[in-house]
Amino acid sequence: MNADERELLDALLAGEHRALARTISKIENRAPGYRELVSALYAHTGNADVIGITGSPGAGKSTLVDKLAETYRERGETVGIIAIDPSSPFTGGAVLGDRIRMASTIGDMDVFVRSMSARGTLGGLSTATADAVKAMDAFGKDKIIIETVGAGQNEVDIVRTADTVAVLVPPGSGDSIQTLKAGILEIADVFAVNKADRDGADRTVQELREMLHIGEGVDFGGSGHHGADAMADDGTEPTAGTGDGNGAENGNADADAGRAGNDTDSPAEWTPSIVETVATDGTGVDTFIDELAAHRSFLVDSGTHAEKVRERYAEEIRTLLREDINTLLETELEEAGGVEDLAEAVRTGDTDPYAIATEVLSPVAACLEEATVQARGLESESDADRQ
Repeated sequence: MNADERELLDALLAGEHRALARTISKIENRAPGYRELVSALYAHTGNADVIGITGSPGAGKSTLVDKLAETYRERGETVGIIAIDPSSPFTGGAVLGDRIRMASTIGDMDVFVRSMSARGTLGGLSTATADAVKAMDAFGKDKIIIETVGAGQNEVDIVRTADTVAVLVPPGSGDSIQTLKAGILEIADVFAVNKADRDGADRTVQELREMLHIGEGVDFGGSGHHGADAMADDGTEPTAGTGDGNGAENGNADADAGRAGNDTDSPAEWTPSIVETVATDGTGVDTFIDELAAHRSFLVDSGTHAEKVRERYAEEIRTLLREDINTLLETELEEAGGVEDLAEAVRTGDTDPYAIATEVLSPVAACLEEATVQARGLESESDADRQ
């Protein structure tokens, strides 16, 4: 790490927002020296609570994130927001649409908002997102909220980056819930039926419960008026509220029972909760935050948080290896004449893709084998010295 990068790191750790912005820009642009900078951040991370907010387009994600940040600030916590926007077809950068709907905390230096481009990744998050989270974590943000694009089933990378994932579902989703079933809905730790003051909120909550097999003898930890106990004596669904949390006490009690599991010897499992919110006026946001906090506590108390972090780092290692190997292979391809020339050779029948792949990979594989042999030799010498 050179002197400029060291100075930038020191400024970030000292709490200078300008340094945080510059660091994230360096990370997103993959500028020279960014890897050394990110490596130095790791020693200062692990304290932030990372929350992912996802859901279908139009669910109100940006408005709810804005209210979350405002409420966290009222509770004295600092907030970092990463809004993953669609990629511009011209520049590849973020379109910046989400920033327009986050106005409540403008001017509050303890709320740092950064738009980042998805850069066409199927999982909804660019590789730089995880590094930007580390920058905010090292900076000292208490809560880091990642708002995804809202592309649909493919948007599941958030599970590998966030500690807690909330999926927003608008009222009247109907068949779209089934459409999302195989993907995005299965990643939720908390469901938020946003815009719950609109018609269809009751039905949407019921559909979510049925899809998760909530009504089949499994206690469910919803909040508001839709906890597992919120059924009338005749078995019918009571009139839905708008997530004001009046039933939270009983709902949370059921949540504790359901999440603990019926068998005390079985591993602890988290049962997703359903919260009704109206982001435009903040209704249900406090209850929503309480459910997010409950999941965070569950992760820590059950020991699954350490497992999630380990899996996160394992995926980061795989991602970095894929990126680096891809760069090496691109270099080999250029030395072999470039992809276009190789493709022309395939077209004319001079060779085939498999033969080209074998030829390009051979020197890389040879280098890896040689490095492995050397590493084993050094390890053997070290063992001999210790003996």
